This record gives sequence, C-alpha cells and structure tokens, in this order.
Amino acid sequence: MTIIPVILSGGSGTRLWPLSRELYPKQFLPLVGQQSMLQETLAMTQASGDCGHPMVVGNEAHRFIIAQQAQEIGCQLRPIVLEPVARNTAPAVATAAVILAEDNPDALMLVLPADHSFGDRSAFMEAVIAATPAAAAGQLVTFGVKPSSPETGYGYIQPGTAWEAADSVLSVRRFIEKPDSDRAAQFVADGFFWNAGIFLFRAATLLAEMQRYAPDVVTAARAAVSSGAVDLDFFRLGKDAFAAAPSISIDHAVMEKTSQAAVQPIDVGWTDVGAWSALWDIGTKDDDGNVLVGDAMAPQSRNTYVRSEGKLTVVLGVDDVIVVSTDDVVLVAAKDKSQEIKPVVEALRAAGREEADAHVRVYRPWGFYQSVHAGDRFQVKRLTVYPGQKLSLQKHFHRAEHWVVVNGTAIVTRDDEEILLRENESVYLPLGCVHRLANPGRQPLNIIEVQSGSYLGEDDIVRIEDTYGRK
Repeated sequence: MTIIPVILSGGSGTRLWPLSRELYPKQFLPLVGQQSMLQETLAMTQASGDCGHPMVVGNEAHRFIIAQQAQEIGCQLRPIVLEPVARNTAPAVATAAVILAEDNPDALMLVLPADHSFGDRSAFMEAVIAATPAAAAGQLVTFGVKPSSPETGYGYIQPGTAWEAADSVLSVRRFIEKPDSDRAAQFVADGFFWNAGIFLFRAATLLAEMQRYAPDVVTAARAAVSSGAVDLDFFRLGKDAFAAAPSISIDHAVMEKTSQAAVQPIDVGWTDVGAWSALWDIGTKDDDGNVLVGDAMAPQSRNTYVRSEGKLTVVLGVDDVIVVSTDDVVLVAAKDKSQEIKPVVEALRAAGREEADAHVRVYRPWGFYQSVHAGDRFQVKRLTVYPGQKLSLQKHFHRAEHWVVVNGTAIVTRDDEEILLRENESVYLPLGCVHRLANPGRQPLNIIEVQSGSYLGEDDIVRIEDTYGRK
C-alpha cells in the first residue's frame, strides 16, 4: 500500500531567530546538513519505495520557496496546499485528508513536520513500514521517541499493550502535556515516550474520528477545499472557510480523545530542532564541547554553539553560550535561555523592526535580492536570477536603475528593445521605462543593481505581466 507523505511546512521557527525569520523560517535552512530541513524530510520519504509523491501544506508566503527547494533535489510534489492563515496542525491535516480521500479514502497519510531531524532516516522509515498494518486497519498511529533524558519541553505518551497484528505497535493509554522536571524523570523511568507529533493513518479514518471529536475542523476543511482553486503548481484553500477553522493541534483535536490511538516506538536520533540548544546537542563538538559552524572560533571556551553566516566570529573565554552572527543581527544568549527568544522577536516586531521577520536577503520566485548599500536617494542591491527564470515586466514611477552583469547572461527588455548582456556589461533603465530581466542560461545570473530616485521602496513596482501570477 502506497504511503503519501504529508509535510507540514507552515511554522515560523521563532525560537531559532535570527537565522529563522517569518519570511524564511527554519525548515528552509540547512541547519543540520547540506540540505534544508524540508529537503532532508522530502528526500527521506522518497528514499523509500513505499512512499508516493509528497504533499506539502505550507504558508502562502513561502510557496515559491517550497517549489524551488523540491525542484533542487528532484522531488516531484503533488500540488502544494497553501494555507491563507495559520490555524495549527489539525486544520492543515484535515484539509490534506479531504483532498487525498477524494481520490482514495484508504490512502495512508504519513504526517511529518518539515523541521524535524532524524539521525537514522532509514531506521525511521523502517518504523513507518512496521506501523503500516495498524494504520491500514484503522488505528491512528503516532510515533513515540524513546527518551534520552527527562526533557520538559516535550509532551509524553504512556504506552499500553501490544497491538494484536503488529508487535511493534502499542496501544496508547494517555497523552501528557509538557511536565515539570520531577514528573519527566518519573515518566522516563516508567517507559513513557516523547510525543514527536508524527502520525500515520488512513485519510478516511482521520476524518471520521475528527468528525466525532472536532466536527468544526472538518466542516471548515471541507469548505476550504471546495472553495479552493488551483494556481500554477499550487492549490489555494478558500481563505474565509479556512479562517473559520479553530486554531487547534491534531493532538488536542483528536489524538487525546480517540480510542483508536496507537504508538510506534522509535529510537532514531530524533529532535524537533526547537531551539539553539538542540543544535548544540546534535552538533559535532570539539574537545572542549564547542560546536562551530561557519567562520567561527571559540578559544578558551567550553560548551558553546557559535554560528557565523559570513563574517569571522570569535568568542573568547566564555562557557555555555549561544552566538549566532548574520548579516544584520548578532545574537548572544546563555544556552539555558535559548528557549526564551520568542519574546525578544515579539518585542522587535512591536517596535516595527524589520529584523523580526525579514532577512537582508529577500527571496522571490525568480531568485533573490540582497541590499548591499543604501544612502540618500540611492541604493545598491545584488540580484541573483535562477536559470530559466525572469522578473516581472514592470516599471517604476520614482526611480531609475543601472544593471551590471557580474556573471552569467542576461536578456533585458527595455521598452521596445531586447538587449543581450554578458559579464561586465551594463544597461541603464530610465525612470518610467517598461523593463524586464531574464536569465536564459543554465547558471545563476548575478546582477548589481544601482537604484537612484526620490523613493526606493519595493512598493514602487507596477507589474504589467508576471510569470508567477503576482499582482
């Protein structure tokens, strides 16, 4: 029986700020390997011949990032389901189930967050296959992680007896919310599991149980799908219908209430990468316990996590700290305070600081741009256009632009002209001209853009034609 991976990619990853930000959160970052966490999750499921093409449910603002990252690893996706607003995991999973059940009510859904890490991916997929008979028979299977410590940041699962048709699957006696340290230690001693928030079940079974215990979620999900629309490679859920769904997790909506819950134990080096301290836990350490990522040094220091996204970053004579250096922000935090970053981001957002949500590098469906320098009535940017992609046909009312090709080949539309530019060649775009930049080559095109004028904001763009359906 084919398993359909359903990858939940709607999170904002606030606790991994400043690397993870709302417009480019942690699931799109290479935090534990060379690929992004989304790419590693997709690749893990596609390495198993038992899985079909994945369905990704994600934030509408991230749609082109999801598509691009899947394309980079050669993963063919089902239409990407776009959430118009955030509504936690139950509505997201319910809409996926509605869509899959229309084709096959018996479809097995493997629900995975996009931002979890597995030390042994093949062992995890073996556990999924082992749980398949129970899920096909109508059990709502969750995956319970064998604890390595009395962690207070996770919920717990108390297992029961073995399921009759698969010894590895156990019944669930109860789910327990995040405990204090004493209760967590007792849970570990009693053989409880961490609740990983990963599930395997038939689409029809989930909808039936959700109809029993959370009917308003199912009603909203069905309405959101029926009022949704296909847009390029995406499926946009109906905004008003989806917004009417309660914001509730699948655990609270169904798993804690159903009598059909089962647990498949796993011991595969799992972590939800929920804080910088988690990356220190799973990182490669030097003799002093330091994890160094990028151009970083930590002389006379112990048990630190130092990550540089560019400039040389040195910490000297400090212990148990987190240091993260990006182009526009440096975070220094005590390691035991790394779970408390969210209030800092909320304070920045309340103050109107762009650093709360956006990186210096801003991603677009055609590639990305990055501010290099800005001053009075001018701004310099770097533009990178992916092979075969092009910007919208557009004009500006308040600025003129110069484009200089650093490397690659560009085709520039300027009013009625079409101009071919190669390395070290440039073009001037006067204020008000209709223009477009395209990369006809097989390599990324890098451009230096110099803007000058009375107003340089991104909202001074009049799109005349756009390949990606933007307005």
